[in-house]
Amino acid sequence: MIAIDLSGKVALVTGAGRGIGRSIAGQLAEAGAAVVLNDLDAGPAGETAAMIQAAGGRAVARAGDITDPAVPQALVDAAAGEFGGLDVIVNNAGYTWDNVIQKTSDEQFQAMLDVHLVAPFRVLRAASGYLRETAKREAAEGRRVMRKVVNITSISGTDGNPGQAGYSSGKAGVIGLTRTMAKEWGRYNVNVNAVGFGLIETRLTQALTAEGASIDVKSRSIAVGVQPKVLESVAARCPLGRAGTAEEAASAVLFFCSPLSDYVTGEVLLCGGGLHF
Repeated sequence: MIAIDLSGKVALVTGAGRGIGRSIAGQLAEAGAAVVLNDLDAGPAGETAAMIQAAGGRAVARAGDITDPAVPQALVDAAAGEFGGLDVIVNNAGYTWDNVIQKTSDEQFQAMLDVHLVAPFRVLRAASGYLRETAKREAAEGRRVMRKVVNITSISGTDGNPGQAGYSSGKAGVIGLTRTMAKEWGRYNVNVNAVGFGLIETRLTQALTAEGASIDVKSRSIAVGVQPKVLESVAARCPLGRAGTAEEAASAVLFFCSPLSDYVTGEVLLCGGGLHF
């Protein structure tokens, strides 16, 4: 078995307080990376940091709304300030706010674009100065150091999905961003790829209950969850016959963060058990 060693690397993971983001951060830390954790909520971000630290890893939590224009630069600065660099960026933060198009407001549609497409763009723009200047210095020294960007998309972005005009548009847009940055940043030895998830077990895909689960974003409570019959139907159409776990989803991301992907860039890896909408 090939062991993935990210010792000496510094990673930034957005949406790292829960679910897939927490698993991504945990796997990166287990492989030896120091991790800057961003989440909208300070409590869950701190819990992820404590989990990593308790296992002997290095992590700091930096809570903040990733759609705030000032937050991406603050996160890049935190990586350099706390750990001395930045080698891996995982743009994972996001949520769903679904409805059929005639019931989708401008605010709702824009919110999906802001978190799934505009925020990753701002994170990468904030990191661009460091990545370019560091690569130029390493090249002058005769060294080639590979760095990694992984943007999270979805089969809703590759295939489309009824009721998700905003979410699907944002997730499709990040594929275009991924492929463009792969071409811009190849000269700086940065691999830029995307992982698209299918049905993964998280709080956003839990079965709807009578009480109804919700998340709070910008003082607005947004219902989350999926009708049980829909979950059963999707699982039945999935070749593997089940939803994926957060750890399985994170493992696909870990591949793109590792040296195993040093000659892979501009690609989209679907992690959905073979499911297509």
